[in-house]
Amino acid sequence: MLIQYPIIHIAVWIAALLFSVAVCLNIFRVLVGPSLPDRISALDTLSVNAIGLILLIGIGTGSRYGFEAGLLIALFSFLTTAALCKYLLRGMIIE
Repeated sequence: MLIQYPIIHIAVWIAALLFSVAVCLNIFRVLVGPSLPDRISALDTLSVNAIGLILLIGIGTGSRYGFEAGLLIALFSFLTTAALCKYLLRGMIIE
């Protein structure tokens, strides 16, 4: 089911455009980041922005699969960030 009110539809797509700009800026910070902790935090922020973008696209198209994809990406993003931080602090992930 698509959104019935045109102003909400326009607002969702403008927000999706702004989220995509944020994702591009996060990708730039991941590639050019001055240190490894900066790159890890940029990667975490990238995943949060990607989740927001996927949810907005799901709202805009009326698909419920966007919410499920957002939940899965959030789960894997948390696990990846925790593993990268543990590797950065201790040098190994599994002890």
